[in-house]
Parts: sequence; structure tokens; C-alpha cells
Amino acid sequence: MTTQETLDPRRWLALAVVMTASLMDMVDVTIVNIAVPSIQRDTGASFGAVQWITAGYALTFAIGLITGGRLGDIFGRKRLFLLGIGGFTLASALCGFAANPDMLVATRMLQGAAAALMVPQVLAIIHTTFPAEERGRVFGMFGAMIGVGAVGGPIFGALLTQWNLFGLEWRPIFLINLPLGIAGLVLGFRYITESRAPKALRLDLGGVALASAALLMLLYPLMQGRQSGWPLWGFLSMAASVPTGWLFVRYERAKGRRDGSPLVELSLFRVKSFAAGIGVQLAHGVLCGIFFLVWTLYMQLGLGWSPLHAGLTGVPFAVGVSGAAGLSVQLLVPRFGRKVLQAGALVMAAGVLLYLAEVQRYGGGIHSWQMVLPLLVMGAGMGLIVAPLTDLVLSEVPREHAGSASGLINTTMQLGAALGMGLVSVSFLDPVAHGMRTGRPTPEVFGGAFSDSLWWVAAGLLLAFGLMFALPRKPAATELPDPAVEPAQADRPVPALTG
Repeated sequence: MTTQETLDPRRWLALAVVMTASLMDMVDVTIVNIAVPSIQRDTGASFGAVQWITAGYALTFAIGLITGGRLGDIFGRKRLFLLGIGGFTLASALCGFAANPDMLVATRMLQGAAAALMVPQVLAIIHTTFPAEERGRVFGMFGAMIGVGAVGGPIFGALLTQWNLFGLEWRPIFLINLPLGIAGLVLGFRYITESRAPKALRLDLGGVALASAALLMLLYPLMQGRQSGWPLWGFLSMAASVPTGWLFVRYERAKGRRDGSPLVELSLFRVKSFAAGIGVQLAHGVLCGIFFLVWTLYMQLGLGWSPLHAGLTGVPFAVGVSGAAGLSVQLLVPRFGRKVLQAGALVMAAGVLLYLAEVQRYGGGIHSWQMVLPLLVMGAGMGLIVAPLTDLVLSEVPREHAGSASGLINTTMQLGAALGMGLVSVSFLDPVAHGMRTGRPTPEVFGGAFSDSLWWVAAGLLLAFGLMFALPRKPAATELPDPAVEPAQADRPVPALTG
């Protein structure tokens, strides 16, 4: 059995490092949304370019995550984490000095590729470092951090944008990553212990090619379709992603039988909690991808609010997420299990419908205080979901596949986010364009389009609610193996930090 003596207390410093890296990633997504109007004014970016600036990051992130998780299994999670955070910091600097929208799109995609190396190592490092009895608390902290970052990012981004430091307009939202990234490199090198899969693995290049092709064939038309007038090739490409994905599955099965080193461990999907959790993550990613971008555009471009006004409006959401996240992991999930997540989906859906009623009632004259209650309810619902979900999904995953599993979890979330951002064209931008052609007032046009988008979010939450019935009733309690008891497993990474 794992004893307290085998666990180096410095593991909490390692946790602080990897959680800071995750916060950088989360904040970087949300912080860009709040700066969109400033980027448009300063660079002349079109709505299409804005969509690529936000969704291009998610696209390369999603495509690279599975590979990033497997590379960590093969070459070491600490090594890949440090490489990823270094690349993310460099790409952030390039984003901050981008001369035009095209360069910003390219550097954002580079940033997403670097994040794909960094982020999957975070959950894998947590999974292999902390014993089962501590992981619930750790994942609760992780979920609360995600919720705070989702809304704290816009507030921080609003301040940086509105202050216009050194006349740099929106650029400090990227440059702020430089000191954080450098600190993460130094402290990560010192406090994170290396771990990798116990058996020799090889990178599955064929699997990488097929998975990347399937994702690109699906996501690129969604991003580019509206600008190109939804051409036939886009629909053909999305349809072709299905047989390409089927080929990927067949190839992975054959690869697993041949040498045991597939890119994706398909056996993971025989773990009921993992397979169900992947579906929930996808639905949750789609609704988040739609809501956070549309919400920002509605407040700033539709209602004419300043970045700071829009950012501060989201504080009740952050309060709801943080409070509910801690409550769900520490008190509710151990007693009620998956019912807590299902309650979260219904509570968040109720908040969405309440927000919809407020928007339709007050129209362009709506004030921030009238959004407090629906945002607080939505945040509480999200907190009940995000905090315990990761632990439920990973609780029954074999530790030697932690990197692959976390890569799949993050890929699914980012794939959902990219799909959601692609659907922004259908759910929001198309109605806005149609409304502007009719000559209606801007607040009315944006309010109507925002209302349409909220229906999409509500539908995604109801889908997630249904999928949650396939989750285990209670999270499984698993123990890390003790090499003294299981000598055959002594080559597994030891869950203690040795510096």
C-alpha cells in the first residue's frame, strides 16, 4: 500500500507548476475573446479572421493532443511538459508582436501546437504523482481553477486591453505569458519528477497522420465555410472525415495487435466510465466553445460595453463555479456520485434559460445587474460538472495509459470547443449578418443572435445530461501499486518526487 512516507511533500509544488501551466492555457483562450474588438480595430481583422484567431488555436490543439499525450508516455512526461511550456512561451511572444491578422492566426496555431505538448502531461503527472485518496481533492482544485480561469481571464484581459500599456493595445494579453512561462520552466525542471510508460513504446506515425487528417477534414470546413459561402467541398470534406476516422480505428486495432504501440489505446473505450466521460466532454466542449465567444461579442459589439465592463459582468459566473466546484468534490460526489453532475447539467441549463428570458425581456437596455442571477446559476451548474468529471473519467484508467487517456480527454474537450467555435458561424454570425441587412438596431440584432445561440447551449447541456446516465454511479477508488507488494510492476514511475 502507498504510505505517506513514500510521498514527497514537494509534489504539491509540482502541482502548483502544472496547474499554473493549465491556467496559462485556459486564460489564453478566454483572454483573447475579450480583446477581439481591440484586435479588430488595431489590425483590421474581419469576422472570419477573428474566428480563426480563436478557433485556430483550438484546431491545432485538438489535432496535436493525442500525439502529445503519447509522446509523454514514450519520452517522459516531464520532458514533454518542459518542451511544451517553452514552445508556448515563445509562441506567446510571437503573438504579441504579430504585425497583421494573418501572422496572428499563424502564431496562434503555433501556440495551440505547443499547448498540445504541454497540457496532456498535466493530468498524466497528477495521475501518476498523487495517490487515489488525494486525487479527488487535487481534481477539485483543478476544476475550480478552470472555472476561475474561464472568467478571470476576461477580467485580466480587459484590464490589460483598457490600460493600453505602453501603447501596445491588445498585445500584453500574450506578452504576460513570458514571465509565467519562464518561471514554469525553471520550477518545473526543479520539482517535477520524470515518469513514462513502463514498457517500450514507439510513436505511431500512421495513426498520427490518419487522426490529424480526420480532425482537419471535419474542422477546417466549419472554420472556413462561412467565409467561402459554404461550398460543396466543405460538406464533402466533413462527410469524408467519417470513413477516415473509421480507417484510423481499423489501423489502430491492427497496430495494437502487431507491436502494442498504437497512438490510441482503444481498450480504454472498454472502460465504461472513460467512454461515457468522453461523450460528456465533447458535449461540454461544444457548448463552451459557442457560449464564451458569443457572449463576449454580444456584450462588446452588440451592447457597446467596454472590455472592463464586459469582463466584470462575468464575476458572478466565476463565483458560482468556484463555490460549486469545491462543494461538489468534497461533500456531494462522495455521497451522491453521478447525480451531482446530472444536477449540474440541469442547473446550468436552467441558468441558460433564465439568461435567455432576461435578454428577451430587456433587449438592448439590459444592465449587468440583470445578468447576475442567470450567470451565478450557470456558474454553479458548471462547477458541479467540471470539478468531479475528470476524476470520474480517469479513475478506472490503468496508470501506464495515463498520458494517452489524458490526451484523449483534452482532445475531446478541444475538439468540442473547435466544433462550437465553428458553429458560431451558424448560431450567431449568420443571424447577425442577416439582421444587419434588414437595418434593425445593432443591440436588437446582436440580442436576437445571442438568444439563438443560447438555445444551442441549452440543447448541448440536455445531451450531456443524457450521456451522464452511462457514468458510474460513484467514482471508483483506486490505489497506486506498491513496488514492494507488486514487484513485477517495479518499473512503473514511482509516485514520489525526487528532485
